[in-house]
Amino acid sequence: MNTAKPDNQNLPRLPALFIGHGSPLNALEDNVYSRAWAELGENLPRPKAILCISAHWQTDGTRLTAMPQPLTIHDFYGFPQALFDFVYPAPGSPALAARIKAPMPGIELDQDWGLDHGSWSILCHLFPDAHIPVLQLSLDIKKSPEQHYQLGKALRCLRDEGVLIVGSGNIVHNLQVAIWRDTAHDWAVAFAERVKRLIAAGDHSAVVKYRELSDAALAIPTDEHFLPLLYILGLQDDCEQVGFFTDKTTLGAIAMLSVQIG
Repeated sequence: MNTAKPDNQNLPRLPALFIGHGSPLNALEDNVYSRAWAELGENLPRPKAILCISAHWQTDGTRLTAMPQPLTIHDFYGFPQALFDFVYPAPGSPALAARIKAPMPGIELDQDWGLDHGSWSILCHLFPDAHIPVLQLSLDIKKSPEQHYQLGKALRCLRDEGVLIVGSGNIVHNLQVAIWRDTAHDWAVAFAERVKRLIAAGDHSAVVKYRELSDAALAIPTDEHFLPLLYILGLQDDCEQVGFFTDKTTLGAIAMLSVQIG
């Protein structure tokens, strides 16, 4: 992407966020996670737009929502009706989508998807008024982890243009070994802590090569919940501050660990 900035010298550089979203019920519940997201939203500079990379939109090729009013997608089953009734009516931004695509011909504009729960379950606490335009970027199933990381780098300039970039997934996510209470397997806690140490040390290469880490096959049997983290790490400039929040592993093998760059 062309890194030349538009006329926005007064805009602060926005941080980039990876948020462990966990259960869709976090959209409705008052808990330690939803309160942390709400507090974060109150303290962030208000963005002009939001770009979300969610674990829950995988496509053949990279796609970017470009409709004026994205749908609220309820991409789950077995939850209370109140969750299916929930709507996050944020507008989209066809103009921003077109501008992001222009220098990146590998991205295709999409008119069919919308916002899935990886996006709206956290945004409803970060920005409950739903007035900020939201775009969602898909995960290309053909891209390698390194290619996802490099695409994150290509999006860096958006941070200087008032766009908040949010990756939504979980550093540990294995529902096959879930324990439906507030506890966690020792290996799940250890894996999340190992990734946290690598991020804090700036060792992006080791995180991108996460399949080589001990217990990776257990912690992330499929890639989609981990890949959004690579986009956010790709957005980090040299020596830029990194912080962590909601640092907890629960339900057996769901790491709610979240990361703030900048």
